[in-house]
Amino acid sequence: MILILSAADDASVEMVVPHLRERGAEFLWWDPGGYPAESRITSRLTREGWRHILHTGGRTYDTSLFSAVWNRRPSPPRAPESVTDADHRRYVEKTAQILLYGWEDTLDARWFPGRSIDVIRLQNKLLNLAAAARLGFITPDTLVTNDSEELIPFWAEADGELIAKQVEYVPFHIGGEEHVFYTTPVTRRHLTHRHRLGASPVILQPYVEKAIELRITVVGDRVFAAEIHSQGSRTTRYDYRHYERSFSAYGIHRLPEDVERRCLALTASLGLPYGCIDMILTPDGRYVYLEINPTGQWGWIESATGLPISAAIADWLVAAEPGPRPATTMESA
Repeated sequence: MILILSAADDASVEMVVPHLRERGAEFLWWDPGGYPAESRITSRLTREGWRHILHTGGRTYDTSLFSAVWNRRPSPPRAPESVTDADHRRYVEKTAQILLYGWEDTLDARWFPGRSIDVIRLQNKLLNLAAAARLGFITPDTLVTNDSEELIPFWAEADGELIAKQVEYVPFHIGGEEHVFYTTPVTRRHLTHRHRLGASPVILQPYVEKAIELRITVVGDRVFAAEIHSQGSRTTRYDYRHYERSFSAYGIHRLPEDVERRCLALTASLGLPYGCIDMILTPDGRYVYLEINPTGQWGWIESATGLPISAAIADWLVAAEPGPRPATTMESA
């Protein structure tokens, strides 16, 4: 049986579910966002190790029966509505998250792409940029700092062609509105207000000229490369995520064999069976690595290009499944 950890409205899971059904795979789609409000987990240590029982949706599951876990994009734990005090809710939800991390770490199954703690570590850009450089990828000269005195010298080194990125892609709120920090060119105005850099670290890199951008999705030993024609609009020149569905065209891209091998080597070196790699193809034909996201989105790429990514994910998940077997759930007592 396969366990899918993700929000109930996750469109990417909806794309994979038909492929799982075609393959006759049993699965449970459960969102940890319902724990502990609507689900229960009981763990008991025996001589054989931990035995975990999950109660959700009126049924009971012995989690030792899960052969694979797709750790897609689960919601954070949620306290029961009966817990009304804000401090108490934060305590309950923090405790629940700690328990879930331990539950994941002691659940013996194939994980796609990995346990939550591992995903948090591996998506750190300092770690995966270094891993890519070791494997021979071309990587931009990179400075990560919150020291405002470092900005002007690095801007000068880049001949004024410098871009800034978030250390992590995290939306933030100002006045109740959600904002996203897209990749942004550093202007002289930013230099004037450089003292603001002290509030939060930022990634700085020389701007890399683009012919096209590439979104490369690795699933097991399969590589799916899509090209994004982001340079046809000023709005997507620096970051295709900015209105990409309105202004960018997409296509299937054939990677050189050495670049494809490096993509597979990168995910393998990070212990990942999956990853979304962002790269630039420069006008002079160089493939420049930007980052890898262990839980990156792929549904829009499949919809735009027809690349069979969802089928490949289903193949990976069912690979360890035994043949036809009876239901693995029990009626809740």
